[in-house]
Amino acid sequence: MAEKEEKLRRQILDLVKDYYREVHKPAGEVPFVPGESFLGYAGRIFDEVDMQMLVDSSLDFYLTAGRFAKQFERAFAKKLGVKHSLLVNSGSSANLVAFNALTSPLVGERRVRPGDEVICVAASFPTTVNPAIQYGAIPVFLDVTVEDGTYNLDVSQLEEALSPRTRAVMVAHTLGNPFNLGAVLEFCQKNDLWLVEDNCDALGSLYDGQLTGTFGDIGTSSFYPAHHITMGEGGAVYMRKGMLKRAAESIRDWGRDCWCESGKDNTCGKRFCWQLGELPDGYDHKYTYSHFGYNLKVSDMQAAVGCSQLEKLDSFTEIRRRNWQLLRDGLADLEELFILPNATPRSEPSWFGFLLSVRDGVGFARNEITSFLEERKIQTRNLFAGNLLRQPVFDEMRATGTGYRVIGDLRNSDFIMTNSFWLGVYPGLSEEKIEYMVQSVRDFVDSSIRAPKTACL
Repeated sequence: MAEKEEKLRRQILDLVKDYYREVHKPAGEVPFVPGESFLGYAGRIFDEVDMQMLVDSSLDFYLTAGRFAKQFERAFAKKLGVKHSLLVNSGSSANLVAFNALTSPLVGERRVRPGDEVICVAASFPTTVNPAIQYGAIPVFLDVTVEDGTYNLDVSQLEEALSPRTRAVMVAHTLGNPFNLGAVLEFCQKNDLWLVEDNCDALGSLYDGQLTGTFGDIGTSSFYPAHHITMGEGGAVYMRKGMLKRAAESIRDWGRDCWCESGKDNTCGKRFCWQLGELPDGYDHKYTYSHFGYNLKVSDMQAAVGCSQLEKLDSFTEIRRRNWQLLRDGLADLEELFILPNATPRSEPSWFGFLLSVRDGVGFARNEITSFLEERKIQTRNLFAGNLLRQPVFDEMRATGTGYRVIGDLRNSDFIMTNSFWLGVYPGLSEEKIEYMVQSVRDFVDSSIRAPKTACL
């Protein structure tokens, strides 16, 4: 029976390959028509191997996390050079698990408690900050640097942000560009603070030759289709310390004290011998809860796609860097109109996007050029929430003036909210498409700034 099963499986997977080649043509085989072909800011890049892995997993019909999830967790940890990685169902969930792990009794006296402060940045994606607020911690918002083109936290504000209640720094690497890890690590180590690296936009980026996400106590990644590799939905939390892994795993898995894998019983060998809290002696360890947790696991089918995608990460990163550099070179002479992006010193980013800021007083606004580009089928994006504190979700907190602190006036975060946008660099964009994007920006400049003015009659 096993031989027949294997033969059927192979036939099915061979047909999947044929189906991919018939239905899902690689982007390079689809003719590019300037002005008609849609150029997304990001998108899934997959091949027949990814589809075969997905179908291979589906044939097991093991719908929760299983063998492929374990395979990915081991391979991902090895790729990053860390001891532990845990799959979750999104990058946002990864941030939720990472922050809540710092609140666990398992971490001892350093645990984050309600009312403690967490340093973050205002120009951010909401779910980098939300977990702290939802727990009852106090976010302390720093500004970012803009004129240098790095768009990351202003490390000169760190000392001013510090208070007796500061317990952690939780910051993202903006669009793949590492923040100043040297300065932030020194600050955290000097003041005994946790560091959580939101690495969702920066998988594959290097700082001092080391992969980002591996410098702090916990790193997080997203595998949403827009990111560097994809599972459709998915994310990961990773760390070196077993204590943090134990806390994160419990929070991901309903908050349970038991560490059995799905479908397994009595891994500890004393399932009915525990006595914890005020539970009856011998209460079933599988239903003992030590954290306020969730169910944030992935399906094994998602994990299977991740396994094959991970093999492509290095090639994807190389293309992202090439596309970013083509945009940077093609627009280099427009610095009088735009603040162009630059890599953080000592870093080699795996770029998520190419960020441009329209300088004040140049004769056009951000929305004018983005509308022009969108009309040419070039998708654009703002830098996420801009200044988070301007978002409606903060209306009530702003009205009361409680629940957060702000360092300085956040002028750069406000500038980003009105002046900045970014273009895609993902591997689905060929050099021909990047050249069209460069030319379109230049066409807008020529039509709005450099075109001769008609004399009044």
